[in-house]
Amino acid sequence: MYPDTFWSFKHALKFVSKKASFPPLGLLTVAALLPKDWYIKLIDMNVNELTNDEICWADFVFISAMSIQSESANLVIERCKKLNTKIVAGGPLFTSSPEYYQNVDHLILNEAEITLPGFITDLKNGRPKHKYTSEDWADITTTPLPSWNLLSIKNYTSMNLQYSRGCPFDCDFCDITVLYGRKPRTKTKEQVIAELDALYYTGWQGPVFFVDDNFIGNKVKLKKEILPVITAWNEKRKNPFYFNTEVSINLADDDQLMNDMVKAGFEAVFIGIESPNDESLIECNKIQNRNRDLI
Repeated sequence: MYPDTFWSFKHALKFVSKKASFPPLGLLTVAALLPKDWYIKLIDMNVNELTNDEICWADFVFISAMSIQSESANLVIERCKKLNTKIVAGGPLFTSSPEYYQNVDHLILNEAEITLPGFITDLKNGRPKHKYTSEDWADITTTPLPSWNLLSIKNYTSMNLQYSRGCPFDCDFCDITVLYGRKPRTKTKEQVIAELDALYYTGWQGPVFFVDDNFIGNKVKLKKEILPVITAWNEKRKNPFYFNTEVSINLADDDQLMNDMVKAGFEAVFIGIESPNDESLIECNKIQNRNRDLI
């Protein structure tokens, strides 16, 4: 669960009668990687309270969290321990700081496409290990569609979709390159269309957030392959979605890319400025934001 911060939008959500901004896309994707004969229940603690009955119902409680959610994650771990339910934890918080979670039964670190299958195999064979990790990067062209059937879309202000992982830049304060690497890895245009279709068939209409940490990390593929198919898809469906995402400031150097994004249905982008001071940007290695006249 998110604490009460600016990014939780807790108080703004009341004005639109929603419980959370975005669904837990990571858990929805992990759910799609699990064996089809497992009984799965998703609890988004930003939407619903996690009950003791639900913890006791489960053979394993899978937890994912970001660092800002550590307090909530710790409380869930404590409750599971008291109720003798085994815990499987993964995601940014646990991958970044596994040394703090030796009390967790199973740590599935790094990218689940690589590390989760090993855990499932070992579990079937009756010998699951405490920690699964890898230095390799996942081939996200094999990533399955998120299990949208596990949640109610009416609780959210926006849906979300991931097209790429990784960022070509290496800002000192950011953990994205540690978690996902500096070489952007992308899904295929067929995958993007399949994910848009999946969201469309849930009945959703409205905003869709591309959760990529830098949507324009691979400009060439984006312009040649991805934006044209998104544009065609949105026009064919009579524009049910409008998009937003995160990008680096060098988007402003590319008029064609900006025009193509607008044509595809992008209405807003989030850009990290951090500081107008050139020396500060040099210090934190954010070279892409430096004053162009000084480079």
